[in-house]
Amino acid sequence: MPTYEYICACCEHEFECEQSIKDEPLDECPQCLVASLKRVINNQSGFILKGGGWYSDLYASTKPAQKKKD
Repeated sequence: MPTYEYICACCEHEFECEQSIKDEPLDECPQCLVASLKRVINNQSGFILKGGGWYSDLYASTKPAQKKKD
């Protein structure tokens, strides 16, 4: 499930919440109980491929990764 960040426009309380994509966004702040929450768009997370076998165009390589010989 994705994690969404919310901030209250009234009391500026910030928190994260795991929700299904199908769920409606939250609107009531858990701290001040006012319906003034806004979902924050966070671009800090990214998709990173680690390990051998991937090209920069995101396709798998056809050959197994070769080890360097010293």
